[in-house]
Amino acid sequence: MKYLVNISLAMFAFLSVHSQAVGQNKIKWMTWEQALEAQKSQPKKMVVDIYTDWCMWCKRMDKQTFQKDHIARYVNKHYYAIKFDAEQKEDIVFNGNTYKYIKKGRKGYHELALAITQGQLSYPTVVFLDEKLSVIQPIPGFQDAQMFELIMTYFSDNHYKDTPWAVYTRDYKSEIKTHTVSHK
Repeated sequence: MKYLVNISLAMFAFLSVHSQAVGQNKIKWMTWEQALEAQKSQPKKMVVDIYTDWCMWCKRMDKQTFQKDHIARYVNKHYYAIKFDAEQKEDIVFNGNTYKYIKKGRKGYHELALAITQGQLSYPTVVFLDEKLSVIQPIPGFQDAQMFELIMTYFSDNHYKDTPWAVYTRDYKSEIKTHTVSHK
């Protein structure tokens, strides 16, 4: 019996350490205020996840995309990440302007969400901002981990400045195929 208890304890310890190692990387979501403060001392691009509490696709993207270890590691290294409820009621000061919640019918929207999506508010939308807080591009709709990886590297490495998206995705997929084949 003592032997069985020791095996059980050893297995529990192994599984505890293993479960911490798998899925331990989480995106370090910030508020607007936290990200803007961090931006003052160390400028980085920003990625803004615009969501609502009732959005099923937003929840799916949280689970299937943002919780992937490689996505979290990359986002944390290259971006300040902001989780932004498009229906939040608190004012936000951004680039010298104060943005407010606008009530519309039973619900409403936040003016900043509308502004950074360039008037095309839908959920989820991920918006990429450069180091000077200018919108690079809003990306509406659910993105799986594979597509989000392409998008986040395209913007973080400044490929968007000189490489058309179609060329970038073609080259990226070729590089992955070559890399995969060479390791078999």
